[in-house]
Amino acid sequence: MPKMKTHKGTAKRFRRTGTGKIMRGKAYKSHILTKKSQKRIRGFRKETVAAPGDVHVISQRMGQ
Repeated sequence: MPKMKTHKGTAKRFRRTGTGKIMRGKAYKSHILTKKSQKRIRGFRKETVAAPGDVHVISQRMGQ
């Protein structure tokens, strides 16, 4: 059986922490920022933990 290839789009969007959690960037930060508050825009910079229901699929696509 051949090795599984890493899905490169997934690999660029997610990363795994040292403890095994999967981190993702936040949405809504790319355009139409004038109507969003500065506090909200600053919050978009931070990564957050991926939803538990998505972890299995993301892990498979990352090849782990």
